[in-house]
Amino acid sequence: MKIYYHLPGLFEFYDLYKAFLPLFHEHREFFYDWCEIGSIYGAPSDCIWGGGRVGFGDADPNAVAALMREYGISARLTFSNSLLRKEHLADVRCNALCRLFENSNTMPPTKTGATPNGVIIHSDLLLNYIKAKYPGFYFVSSTTKVLTDFEQFKAELNRKEFRYIVPDFRLNKQFKKLDTLTDAQKQKVEFLCNECCWFGCYDRKICYENVSQKSLGEACADHICISPDAPRGYRFSDAMKNPGFIGIDDIQNTYAPAGFRHFKIEGRSLGSALILEFLLYYMTKPEYQLNVREEIYLDSTLDLF
Repeated sequence: MKIYYHLPGLFEFYDLYKAFLPLFHEHREFFYDWCEIGSIYGAPSDCIWGGGRVGFGDADPNAVAALMREYGISARLTFSNSLLRKEHLADVRCNALCRLFENSNTMPPTKTGATPNGVIIHSDLLLNYIKAKYPGFYFVSSTTKVLTDFEQFKAELNRKEFRYIVPDFRLNKQFKKLDTLTDAQKQKVEFLCNECCWFGCYDRKICYENVSQKSLGEACADHICISPDAPRGYRFSDAMKNPGFIGIDDIQNTYAPAGFRHFKIEGRSLGSALILEFLLYYMTKPEYQLNVREEIYLDSTLDLF
């Protein structure tokens, strides 16, 4: 069974993917044959519909759309702002992004079959607006909803508007409850694998709302993270110790045999070097990881310090 990864940084890490995607396409022997790229998600900077993380992507949207179309990869616009009001729906830039990426669904790719693009979304107000005005998209229910109650999560799975649902990472290991899902429900689950947030966090929704305020340009104080490890920032080694972490062995030996196929990698607010580490860990055979590093960034004259 194929496993699909949903990767961060559609606009934020365009240069990395411009180097990585040809490698993934032309040297499949470097990568596990059971994995595919299900989508790449993100939002440009100053995008008021954006949420989850404050966007900093500055890549040209036309170039981004063309790259995704060339390799037949679904582009997902991260429009997960939870505080949108009716007046925000007329935003010129966000509507232009919708037109561009909806239209790119219908244009022929150069390397593989056409793939529909999607929208990661929180607000039902925005969901209804995009459904009516840009019907070519599919929709993903955002993890910013912080669905920690399993029954609420099941109710979200049953909503026909959504192709995928990203639960809160604290549901990742509730195997007895996950086993009760139907096969159709399991196909809609998209697990967040590498979250580094404190497992006991009770402010996660407030944190996301703070990002939504900033995306709208509203004056607000910075959210103060309550995690005891907040000063360390994101570290993959810390994420691996998180009780909700899903590693490659978990995917192969636990989730895939149970019928789950979709896994989301976070990291839009990180650096491209760390994103590459995610691509190496989750997708690249160990014996070829150096080959991928060399193709992406290693140089015999490179000095890191």
